[in-house]
Amino acid sequence: MTKVISLSDEAYTTLKSMKKQGESFSKVVNRIASTKTDIMEFAGKWPGGKEELNKIEKEAYAARKKFKLRTVEF
Repeated sequence: MTKVISLSDEAYTTLKSMKKQGESFSKVVNRIASTKTDIMEFAGKWPGGKEELNKIEKEAYAARKKFKLRTVEF
């Protein structure tokens, strides 16, 4: 069964660039959709320096402290 989908020009260009020789768009989509990456593969992979990582961590904690939950009454 064939389905028609709409893609932005940017999405089409990206998908087209991922096509291998003789591969259909359907096969590209199936290949991409079936790719499963374990998040643990990224552990310890920060490309920046330790100082930069510490700065980001401190900013994240500071942002969490400022976050306020809203109370909703029914």
